[in-house]
Amino acid sequence: MYRIYKITSNPTVDFAAEELKKYLRMMMPRCGEISIEYAPEAKDGFRLGVMADFGLDTSEAKDIALDDILHIDTDAEGGIIAGSNPRSVLLAVYRYLTINGCRWLYPGIDGEFIPVKDVEPTKYHKMADCRYRGQCNEGAEYQPNMMEAIDWTPKVGMNIFMIECFAPGYYNYYYNHRFNDKNRDPEPVTKETLVQWKKQCEAEISKRGLQFHDIGHGWTTKGLGIDPETRMTVEEWESREEFAAAQPYLALYDGKRTVYKGDPWLTNFCMSNPEARRLVTKAIVDYSEISTNVDFLHVWLADSVNKQCECEECQKKSASDWYAILLNEIDAELTARNLDTHIVMISYYDTLFAPETERFNNPDRFTILLAPITRTYTEGVAEKPVNITLPKYERNKVNLPKENDIGIAFGKSWKNTCDVDVIVYEYHFWVNQVYEPTGLRFAEIINQDIKGYRYHGFGGTIEDGSQRSFFPNGFAFYTYGQTLFDCGLDFEELKADYFSHAYGEDWREVVAFLEKLADRFDHKYLAGENYANKSIGKYYNPARAEKLREIKKIIAEFKPFVEAHKNMPKRPQTVSYRILWRYLEYAEGLAEIATLKCLGAGKEAKELYNKFIVDFGKYELEIERYFDICIFGKAVEWRLLKKDDEPVNLGV
Repeated sequence: MYRIYKITSNPTVDFAAEELKKYLRMMMPRCGEISIEYAPEAKDGFRLGVMADFGLDTSEAKDIALDDILHIDTDAEGGIIAGSNPRSVLLAVYRYLTINGCRWLYPGIDGEFIPVKDVEPTKYHKMADCRYRGQCNEGAEYQPNMMEAIDWTPKVGMNIFMIECFAPGYYNYYYNHRFNDKNRDPEPVTKETLVQWKKQCEAEISKRGLQFHDIGHGWTTKGLGIDPETRMTVEEWESREEFAAAQPYLALYDGKRTVYKGDPWLTNFCMSNPEARRLVTKAIVDYSEISTNVDFLHVWLADSVNKQCECEECQKKSASDWYAILLNEIDAELTARNLDTHIVMISYYDTLFAPETERFNNPDRFTILLAPITRTYTEGVAEKPVNITLPKYERNKVNLPKENDIGIAFGKSWKNTCDVDVIVYEYHFWVNQVYEPTGLRFAEIINQDIKGYRYHGFGGTIEDGSQRSFFPNGFAFYTYGQTLFDCGLDFEELKADYFSHAYGEDWREVVAFLEKLADRFDHKYLAGENYANKSIGKYYNPARAEKLREIKKIIAEFKPFVEAHKNMPKRPQTVSYRILWRYLEYAEGLAEIATLKCLGAGKEAKELYNKFIVDFGKYELEIERYFDICIFGKAVEWRLLKKDDEPVNLGV
């Protein structure tokens, strides 16, 4: 009979013990009941706890609360499963189970590959290569999906879950069925419900001991009495009582102080105004005082570029200098209230530039978030020195960089100027995944990015993206989590491991098929970076059309293979092939749309897209855990169909 003893008394260690019991019972269905007890003096069975309680050395960690060390030393009947902190104990349990054959290929029970076998003696010791490893909500989210995403996060080695917004509006994309309302009637949810769901997410994050990162955008108007998550016309805002009170403190832009485009998220405030800063500071610190579960509170400016206040006083300093002044005032008020809230500021849009004259009074309070949203995603971050002279900041004349090296240089400038940790806020799983529809090449880029960012001294990554980024499979997201923890993993071995568990012994056939499609789609082309004649149209490229036409034949030849594998011995393999079956139709439809764009037939491409998104949207309930139709619609409309070209004689 197996026994689990908790050496450390902690809620996350309690949860880790329950998870170990559950999966041991699944692996060894005839092993009988497994008891769990709190027994600090136990010498046999599985002993779970923080390393300090075992007398184990943690000196390799600079901060044992932030740095995850996993220590496993077991035989066939039990042993030590420990971590540098309670979260690390849970991570160590999942690592122990992984070494013993378990895999979590997708979020949810259908993504669990649990072998039936006896556990084996296991020795493992490693500190995570990247301190910060996580994801942030984005896309069209729904609550069961969020529960599964949080549950999956530590299973693949991540330690952060961030939730943007006070009442996350991303839920509205799903429940109003944006881009799929022809197939599903809208199901509007109230802000009260969104707040409740967020609190449920927070409880699940806390149970697992994950770092909870909170908010981001919205502070620029919330402190002034304008709800950051309410959108209406400018005229409607200007007729409201709260606008009259807030107007003197809003950013002066284009000769007017108003809610930019009626969207508070896009609206900055007058940072040179001491009263405006006081109001914003008070809102942030008041929130901190009641939100004691928040580990990292993100204080970002508006989600718009070149919309900083143009008043005479604001123009005397750069946006980042005023930002630093605000952050120092927040720090002073937090200190006065005896609050240890950690603040994350963002290097994004106008604040890509490090401050010119201001510095943090208390650097230990802050972390910098580098958000290179305009970078290219068709090439990875290189492990090579970057020597670039950055341009000088000009108010509301910022040119956003596309080159990865320039983004790195901006991040290093902040790091060197302010001497604090830098986390990279990435967008692989926002819309960019759509432009590499096989996921294979994208996984390589993600693998390279993580290693490149680590080479440049950044502490890790948080992905701003959809929690439904597992189409045609989860390899890219799986690569993200695993590589952040261990940058030394061999990419080809990781690929073989994932695909063999997801598709069974014939997995190489799936990889070969996806490789063929990747060659024909061309990531650079779909991302708008590989055009033949931009003066005709960014996507005009007749030579690429010939390659795209080959996709239909490749899919037709592959269909019998997928159909023959629809029912597999392991549930996650059945699910993988069922997803792949729907993917065949998706890939063929996307190829046909792209073919028309190649030929300059923008009007016809848009018509075909409008038909395809309705036809394919009929499968949403079947594959919604893995495929985000809202993100797909955004990606295609924002880039591939952004501008219709004149119809041409297609000759087909």
